[in-house]
This record gives sequence, C-alpha cells and structure tokens, in this order.
Amino acid sequence: MGRLDPDRICTSHIERQNLSIRMGTRRVTRLTNAFSKKWENHWAVLACRVAFYNFCRVHKTLRVTPAMQAGIADHIGTVRELPEAA
Repeated sequence: MGRLDPDRICTSHIERQNLSIRMGTRRVTRLTNAFSKKWENHWAVLACRVAFYNFCRVHKTLRVTPAMQAGIADHIGTVRELPEAA
C-alpha cells in the first residue's frame, strides 16, 4: 500500500514475512489439526498475528518494532492495545 519504490521491491521481504507467519501461526502450516473452519476466523487470527508482529514484537535487527521504524507508532505496543486500536 502507498507509493512503492520500484528499486526497493524485493521478493525476499515477502518470503521472510510469509515464513514468520507460518512459523508463528500453527493454522497455516501443512498437515495440522489447528485449522480454522470458517474463513472469518482464519482471517482474524492472521490479522492478529500480523498486528502483533508489526506493533508489539521488537525485532533484533531493528531494536524496535517495524511500526516504530516506519514512523507509524511511537511506542512498543502491548497485546491489550491491539483490540482497542482496531
């Protein structure tokens, strides 16, 4: 979303995001019994995971959250803040 810079587009960033989601959310791994029966439930779980990843989890390489690095947030979010922000 937003204005993309064609020189900075890289599939490795998308692949890394996909790997992080797959490793952190059991619902998207293969051969699992932790699946969602409804698309709405599946979407909600993935949305929560992505929000946590971007707003609450401090990344070692950045030393802040991705949202703070991008200038979207000014503090490390908590899990309790996520429903309030939605």
